[in-house]
Amino acid sequence: MKAIALTTITYPIVETFHSIQGEGVWMGVNAFFIRLAGCDVHCPWCDQKESWPVQPYPQQSLEALGEAAKRANPAIVIITGGEPLMHNLDPLTAQLRGLGLRVHLETSGSHPFSGQFDWVTFSPKPFKLPHESIYPQVDELKVVITSQEDLQWAEHQAAQVPLKTIKYLQPEWNTPESQQLIFDYVLHHPDWRISLQVHKFLGVS
Repeated sequence: MKAIALTTITYPIVETFHSIQGEGVWMGVNAFFIRLAGCDVHCPWCDQKESWPVQPYPQQSLEALGEAAKRANPAIVIITGGEPLMHNLDPLTAQLRGLGLRVHLETSGSHPFSGQFDWVTFSPKPFKLPHESIYPQVDELKVVITSQEDLQWAEHQAAQVPLKTIKYLQPEWNTPESQQLIFDYVLHHPDWRISLQVHKFLGVS
């Protein structure tokens, strides 16, 4: 029965790849990425717009995803998107953790929480409000900043996550002025850190 379940449960996959985590607390760490298709948040500055639709992408089984992740021998496996919480992540995380892999999530939190994770990175967006079930799960809060109003949004979100949460402000890649805005803010608000997308500077995925 277990073998049948592994082949019948599938997820729409944009891509899987072995690289490094390019941002946040785990920046520079050896990581295997599973990018799920589907997103209804639709950030105007999103650099993964190709992941928004579900339909064009092939379905992959739990078994195939687990084998690919295990073969890469990463320090962490990162489930990302798109918006991964559009899917029930309980079976996928059970499969990966059953193989002895450390599993992380990157999410906007816009759908009910599912799955068992070793680390949850929450990047809330005002374009689709987070589901209340995400807030107790958060280890890392990462808010993309384009303007002063986004800083207010960041503080509103920070007030709802656990006190232990590590908090980041990340400049939007195509909004250069956001870097100075964040730099000045962090100097006056020491509970926040700056997150940069190092993988973009390195020119890797």
